[in-house]
Amino acid sequence: MDFLRDVMMQPVWLQIWIGWLGLINMSAVFFLKRSEARWVLAAIIAAALILNGLYMAYGYQRILGLGHVIAWTPLLIYLYRRRRQWGLETRAGKWIALVFTTDLISLAIDYADVIRFALGERL
Repeated sequence: MDFLRDVMMQPVWLQIWIGWLGLINMSAVFFLKRSEARWVLAAIIAAALILNGLYMAYGYQRILGLGHVIAWTPLLIYLYRRRRQWGLETRAGKWIALVFTTDLISLAIDYADVIRFALGERL
């Protein structure tokens, strides 16, 4: 099983979305003075480890969304609670808002995918 190969077999819109998720979240490295960026990086690492284990166990299936559900739900709760400190007039604040929005959209898809997997739907 090769994750990158499986991603490249997905529709172009999904490949673009996965690339966008990586780009926006990995941009945390430019804002490491902010605690929010460190939380984003920690969530990325946690999600990657979980996704890797799930991929090894199930292959490219909807259950992979569980990695984001587990890692990003606490991240988004943390970011939401700190929303008054984002400082939207700064580049870092704009980036935090973009991460929050992007990951929230992703989580909606991921929760749906995990539920669909639990109900027996496979790719």
